[in-house]
Amino acid sequence: MSASPPSSLPADGARARSELGRRAVDRERVRQRRAAGKRWRLLWLLVGPGVLVMLGENDAPSMLSYAATGANLGVGFFLPFVVATFAAAYAVQEMTVRVGSVTQRGHAELIFSRFGATWGWFSFADLALGNFLTVVTELIGLRSGLGFFGVPAWASVLTAMTLVVLVSSTARYRFWERTVLLLAIGNVVFVPVAMLAHPNWGHVGMALLTWRPLPNGPVHQTILLLVADVGATVTPWMLFFQQGAVTDKGLLASDIRYGRLDTALGATAAALCGIAVVVATSVLAGHHAPLSNPSAANFAQRLAPQVGHLGASLFALGVAEAGLVALILISTSSAFAFGEVTQGPRSLNRSLREGKPFYAVLILNVALAGGVVLLPGAPLLLVVLLVNVVAVLAMPPALLLLLLLANDAELMGPHVNTRLANVILGAIGAGLIAAGLAFGVSVVAQGLGL
Repeated sequence: MSASPPSSLPADGARARSELGRRAVDRERVRQRRAAGKRWRLLWLLVGPGVLVMLGENDAPSMLSYAATGANLGVGFFLPFVVATFAAAYAVQEMTVRVGSVTQRGHAELIFSRFGATWGWFSFADLALGNFLTVVTELIGLRSGLGFFGVPAWASVLTAMTLVVLVSSTARYRFWERTVLLLAIGNVVFVPVAMLAHPNWGHVGMALLTWRPLPNGPVHQTILLLVADVGATVTPWMLFFQQGAVTDKGLLASDIRYGRLDTALGATAAALCGIAVVVATSVLAGHHAPLSNPSAANFAQRLAPQVGHLGASLFALGVAEAGLVALILISTSSAFAFGEVTQGPRSLNRSLREGKPFYAVLILNVALAGGVVLLPGAPLLLVVLLVNVVAVLAMPPALLLLLLLANDAELMGPHVNTRLANVILGAIGAGLIAAGLAFGVSVVAQGLGL
């Protein structure tokens, strides 16, 4: 794709229906808004990937991780911890904005071209496995959320698969993006749930302003929740999705500041919703909701005496919504990566007929996960939390490859990483490694009875 937008909208109808033609239409709208000095309208056109990736990461397992955190350990340590993890997520995702806008290429494609096929296929395999396991948990969350309303498991899975196909087959990235954004706004239902819980707002305020020590509790459980909450904000699929979405949307280097603002808005909104879940379920802290059954229906039922039927219904609906949005985004990130490593179709601007391999990966990911979720006696207990832990363990190598790309002066030119950015991101990587090691040590210690 050319770095400069066309001077006029494409006149040829066939070309306007093509992938590049549709991007050209969007770029022309951006050019016109920029020329007219209409910055708010320009922001509205460019916003999307950052908000989606952050709210999408507030997925079903993430919200249930936050719920288990509030119910078992309260708010003292974890409210500022959630803020810190989303600040780290912003620092990581800002790199994908710069790399995607400058190179106009997806994450997997760049890894292939800069580091070779071995690292390219390794990164794709790592992503594909992690994404599949996560999609399974999204369907678990969606199924348990709708189960609170009496919806059968098979109907929940079939509805989710149908919606994924319908939303993803529009052959227009912009329409797809706005549709999923509308769905993602449903994440805010957790805010009224927190208000209906009537927590001690003085304690909530103090928790946000001070960073208290971790509360007493089983060490293994505390570490599991810590690592799961980290995995609720920083995961490999986010890198592939946002860089692919930035490319598919057609953002250029001149749009980077808007991409940063888009990502910051998303991080702020997602942090607020995550905090709301911890606050809402903190009223259960004396009751110790068991981690052996971290389902939306279970938490909704436990919350009902404190928040009423309305609040419990909103909580269950929120988890189902979070699962559906993440289902769409995570499956799309797998499709982006597959198209990039195979040099095949990798755009939502293509029709189902034009992008058969791309849409096949997207739809099969959901269909196979649905089959796993519906298997009688499938081992679903604790998988919701453990998938977030797996995401933490998989993140350091993915972050290292992104750092190398963002520091490639030949590739990035004046938009290469600054020294301060490298220090911050190095600290984030070290923290992720430490979290993974802490979890491994706790598992061994528990196994030895220490």
